[in-house]
Amino acid sequence: MATLADVARVAGVSSATVSYVLNGTRKVRPETERAVRAAVEEVGYIQNTLARSLATARTLSIGVAISSASNPYFTEILQGIEAEAVDRGYSLLVADPRDDPDHELRVVSHLHQRRIDGIVLAPSPDPSRTMRYLADHDVPTVLADRVIAGGYDQVSTDNTESTASLVDHLAALGHRRIGFVAGLAGLSTTDERLAGYREGLRRNDIDDDPELCREGSSESEAARRAASELLTGSCPATAIIAANNAMTIGAMRAVRDLSLSVPDDVALVAFDDFPWADLFAPRLTAIAQPSREVGAEALRLLLDRLDDPDRDPVEVRLESRFVHRDSCGCAATA
Repeated sequence: MATLADVARVAGVSSATVSYVLNGTRKVRPETERAVRAAVEEVGYIQNTLARSLATARTLSIGVAISSASNPYFTEILQGIEAEAVDRGYSLLVADPRDDPDHELRVVSHLHQRRIDGIVLAPSPDPSRTMRYLADHDVPTVLADRVIAGGYDQVSTDNTESTASLVDHLAALGHRRIGFVAGLAGLSTTDERLAGYREGLRRNDIDDDPELCREGSSESEAARRAASELLTGSCPATAIIAANNAMTIGAMRAVRDLSLSVPDDVALVAFDDFPWADLFAPRLTAIAQPSREVGAEALRLLLDRLDDPDRDPVEVRLESRFVHRDSCGCAATA
């Protein structure tokens, strides 16, 4: 069986350096870490996690409370968390808060009772009781995707300018009746994307008509109803922005129910890309978020917090990407 000394010999470093990398107890140069991890793979070294746990006074387990079961975007965040956790020698305990404040508090307290070292949380619309619980019990916490005030470690993507860019694109195609299907009230992502929609209207000299903004509650059925209202009013929308992937599905159903066509009758663009978005006919123009990197960065921030509990809170914003396809009404190569 391979030993720590074998890893050190192959990597060309000391056994102490190998320990620093595997236990996360001290920063080393990136190239040194890569050499150590490559040597681990080469010699087939298997770390004794029980011994590591005793040495570091940690359980080497992380709680994750995100709505991964109902949203492919959060599933990809979870994949990013898991990949980074495995690479750093941690295991995950996962719970779904269902975007419900009562259930969120319940699952977070259950995770805490399992003696996790820290938690990655995508907070509900009203996380005040959950955040108070985490503070009262001194649980290291990182917020993923959704941000709140109060000085927390958190990682999210650019929501405002990305949404404004969708309005810019539709306006450049001549649309003046641009509808917006907004997410669940109380979430920072909902507020920021709505702000981006309104900023896009403002800078394109388009009136902010309240009849063109409907709540889709971040889920498909409510979005179907919202999009249907946008398309059947006295002066219907000629283009729709759906503010997440689940609501995009709902908007598509509304278009189908009304026997309309995308993009001939209505242009449709979305915040949130997903793997099958280019399989629709027409293919979906969307904002793609770096979801796996959001998860990986959240885990890194949490482990940094465990190593340095007194450091200042860090907020990270990752850039999203405009993916130009056909549902906006122009060729993807335009």
